[in-house]
Amino acid sequence: MDIDRVLDSQDGYEARHFGWRVDQQIGYVTLNRPERKNPLSFESYAELRDLFRALTYTDRVRAIVINGAGDNFCSGGDVHEIIGPLTRMTMPELLRFTRMTGDLVKAMRACPQPIVSAIDGICAGAGAMIALASDYRFATSTTKTAFLFTRVGLAGCDMGACTLLPRVIGQGRASDLLYSGRALGAEEGERWGFYNTLVGREDLLGRAGDWARMIAAGPYFAHSMTKRMLHQEWTMGIDEAIEAEAQAQAICMQTEDFKRAYDAFVAKQKPVFQGN
Repeated sequence: MDIDRVLDSQDGYEARHFGWRVDQQIGYVTLNRPERKNPLSFESYAELRDLFRALTYTDRVRAIVINGAGDNFCSGGDVHEIIGPLTRMTMPELLRFTRMTGDLVKAMRACPQPIVSAIDGICAGAGAMIALASDYRFATSTTKTAFLFTRVGLAGCDMGACTLLPRVIGQGRASDLLYSGRALGAEEGERWGFYNTLVGREDLLGRAGDWARMIAAGPYFAHSMTKRMLHQEWTMGIDEAIEAEAQAQAICMQTEDFKRAYDAFVAKQKPVFQGN
């Protein structure tokens, strides 16, 4: 993916398999097959993975908003374009596919930009995993998220679900959703901590954009370090985590934003961060 071409198009760049635009350092990804509840295809999986990989190498985009066109977020892998062909593949072909879908989650977690999902309507299968891999989730009263892999005869351990979901909502609740494949509604999902905030449908994209702009206006380098530590410390013991955070914070203390914050405090002004 030519990330420079994408970033230079401030009025919006139409990727081949989803909508993409950059507005004031916020990247907006729109899954845009509303007539079928925005399902993913082999090509859109790969292109999304490539986009998030490319975002690792730029600081011109400082936060990401993901949403779905129409009244739904994403219905998961397309039944006819993905599930049907999968039933006819060999084991090596299947493994290439499952590794590729997992690589999308890896790319989302590895990119330095915090990601917010604006979830309306159906959010299922791979769509639920995109929401789960995000850093913050807005939802509406009509949002229904389902990790429905078991409904099609598959295990719940898809794209990292068995490691990510228990860390967000706990082992018991994750077991409930991954074994049953049932939908998680708005109020229950907020109570469990899966959805961070419930908003009206008319306010969904605006509130998600506000959150992203708040992040983009903050100390970008430090935010990217926070995201990295939140991810890496899952596999660390407490002593290793404390040492990793000591090193991370010492690095952040070398930034100009840290000095700007101090100077602004002395001057009784609000700091204006520049991300360096």
